[in-house]
Amino acid sequence: MPKRVSKPEQNQFEKSLRGTLAYNIRLHRFKQGISQEELAFRCELDRTYISAVERCVWNVALSNIEKIAGALDMEPWRLLVPPK
Repeated sequence: MPKRVSKPEQNQFEKSLRGTLAYNIRLHRFKQGISQEELAFRCELDRTYISAVERCVWNVALSNIEKIAGALDMEPWRLLVPPK
């Protein structure tokens, strides 16, 4: 049974570009109803990598931002725009 995807709270994330990226990835996963595992499969990355990016543990390469954005069917730059 897939894990439930929960909507992220904006205040969980530090006010940094890395925090914005983490929030936006999780928010768009939530909107699409997909798990970290499904996102990782779609962009050919490891689930633990997706988890670490969403928790602001690791920095992320531009090429991986492109992969993640593609898997979420969006432009990469949109993942870096702070939420309103």
